[in-house]
Amino acid sequence: MSTKVHHRSWLRVGSLVSITFVMTVVGCMRKPISAPPVPRVPDGQTVLLKALGKGVQIYGCKATAADPGKFEWSFKAPEADLTNEDGKKIGKHYAGPTWEANDGSKVVGEKKVDKPAPRPGAVPWLLLKAKTNEGTGTFARVTYIQRVDTEGGVAPATGCDQTRVNTEARVDYRANYYFYVPQR
Repeated sequence: MSTKVHHRSWLRVGSLVSITFVMTVVGCMRKPISAPPVPRVPDGQTVLLKALGKGVQIYGCKATAADPGKFEWSFKAPEADLTNEDGKKIGKHYAGPTWEANDGSKVVGEKKVDKPAPRPGAVPWLLLKAKTNEGTGTFARVTYIQRVDTEGGVAPATGCDQTRVNTEARVDYRANYYFYVPQR
């Protein structure tokens, strides 16, 4: 009797392993998300650093300029940690838009290109040109920044009305940032 119970247990385990394997194979066969062309960086630039930005996009509820009786979520600023490919925190991203390395160097960007993200509910992919640089460290020579592979971060579709004026919505997001410097 105990042999039959033991045999049934092994059959169950084997079935679960088989089902898991099939689900994994089917999941891997899904068609990848088609991405829009990455905002192109001008020739003569090379990648200095790739960082993952993970945090929030902050929106404020306010009356529209066209009709003070209507309300909308308006972008205020990002707030994110920057990590390297090993998961180590290397800096932060905040209003400006500003990227600040742990060594104190900073770059403030100015948007040049805006491409819709391929993922629904994701903030656009961007190409930004450095407007100002500060310090002598990591971001001192950065000339361009790309924001790609975005997830989340889009303003809420509802919830902004007269009763919520001047409140904030903090929407989780993540993106890969590529920092460029002139080729030598």
